[in-house]
Amino acid sequence: MSDRPRPTPRPAPRPSPDSPAAPTATATATATARPASASGALVYAPAPESRAVVSLRPAYGLFIDGEFTEPGEQTLTTVNPADEEALAEVATATEADLDRAVAAARRAFDGVWSRTSPSERGKYLYRISRIIQDRARELAVLESLDNGKPIKETRDVDIPLAAAHFFYYAGWADKLPFALPGVPAPRPLGVAAQVIPWNFPLLMLAWKIAPALAAGNTVVLKPAETTPLTALVFAEICQEAGLPPGVVNIVTGAGATGRALVAHPGVDKVAFTGSTGVGREIARTVAGTRKRVTLELGGKGANIVYADAALDQAVEGIVTGIFFNQGHVCCAGSRLLVQESVAEEVLHRLKERMARLRLGDPLDKNTDIGAVNSSAQLARIQDLARTGREEGGEEWSPSCELPSRGYWFAPTIFTGITQAHRIAREEIFGPVLSVLTFRTPQEAVEKANNTPYGLSAGIWSEKGSRVLWTADRLRAGVIWANTFNKFDPASPFGGYRESGYGREGGRHGLEAYLNG
Repeated sequence: MSDRPRPTPRPAPRPSPDSPAAPTATATATATARPASASGALVYAPAPESRAVVSLRPAYGLFIDGEFTEPGEQTLTTVNPADEEALAEVATATEADLDRAVAAARRAFDGVWSRTSPSERGKYLYRISRIIQDRARELAVLESLDNGKPIKETRDVDIPLAAAHFFYYAGWADKLPFALPGVPAPRPLGVAAQVIPWNFPLLMLAWKIAPALAAGNTVVLKPAETTPLTALVFAEICQEAGLPPGVVNIVTGAGATGRALVAHPGVDKVAFTGSTGVGREIARTVAGTRKRVTLELGGKGANIVYADAALDQAVEGIVTGIFFNQGHVCCAGSRLLVQESVAEEVLHRLKERMARLRLGDPLDKNTDIGAVNSSAQLARIQDLARTGREEGGEEWSPSCELPSRGYWFAPTIFTGITQAHRIAREEIFGPVLSVLTFRTPQEAVEKANNTPYGLSAGIWSEKGSRVLWTADRLRAGVIWANTFNKFDPASPFGGYRESGYGREGGRHGLEAYLNG
């Protein structure tokens, strides 16, 4: 874990081991409210979601041409980050496997999918959306097991939004002439190679596959090596929906598999969501080729709180902006810029709110902070937090005990931070918030824009004119006003500079999959 004991949010007092309400070995600190204690605070008991709804295979093969292959000799193990339990063995695709997957996608494009009527393509997407809704509980539990995020996030955000994206793009399938202004008959590109990250596994799959299929393309998708399971269940959903073989192919593996897929000469389009470093590598790989590419990369979003903001509402937005999904969000509001006159009050309220966050078992319905996705990501978060302390930042976290197994990091804030600090410049991708102050709106804008990224920002003010003035000057692809981390399938998402290029979502999300 870390090089010194880590403070974390205070869980509810646990029952004694002899109590019938004692938590199981896998339960940590959360759940149903009991009567108030003597101090007036609510006490919570565990309320875990059942794992029985999920049926895991011991091993998974690749999904190519409408069928699962045998796992083969080269495999990787996906684990539950909350307790390090091995969940399943997953095949690692070889170059021969990728050749077969791309060839299957090409046959499906040339022989079936590009010739399928737009309205029929829409029907398949509607069907997929409904099956995701029908299997929502199973998918939510599986996502929490494989990713480490709280069940209330997978249940209420990830899975419903994934279904909504397929539903939304199903409606676009027979309206493509209206997707590209001035282009009366847009055409699909062909075979799309898609590589997605581990922070929103099924949702990122939906962001990629839904517009590609609606536009008439076929796909070969590689999920992240630490979170492949919902993508493999999605392959089952494609079978259940009767999708023609080869239209969707799922190949699993580590970074080498993704690099080989991106470089494959048989693909026409590359779509990637992930780190800026890998994005640069992909841009170099496709440079000089005929491949179209979109990159949705990292961010270091600024969350600006003006003195006239509704502070309680702003504090909730700050918490959502950085602690949602353990901070594993590319558009996280990881830099808090608060006006000096209210900085002390905002920090006081923020610390009070953080003290009530519940960290623990991701399957517990009351958990707010789940597990970090992997040991490698935990090590990066710890390293950057250590750097913050060494550079003179003042670290604060609520107090409690971390679970003894799994990958855990407390929600943390750093004050005394300047724009020169490493933790204020680099994407941490964890539950760590850097706090800076400003005096004037112009200073807020200058500090917010002082980053190589350009993905997201938030503005908190009761004055609409101030919100609009600020938004007009921020260099970010997505700007929220008096809210944060709100997504809709009809709204485009993407950034500038080192946050990538291209847009996903909305009509704009179709442009990357169509030729004029």
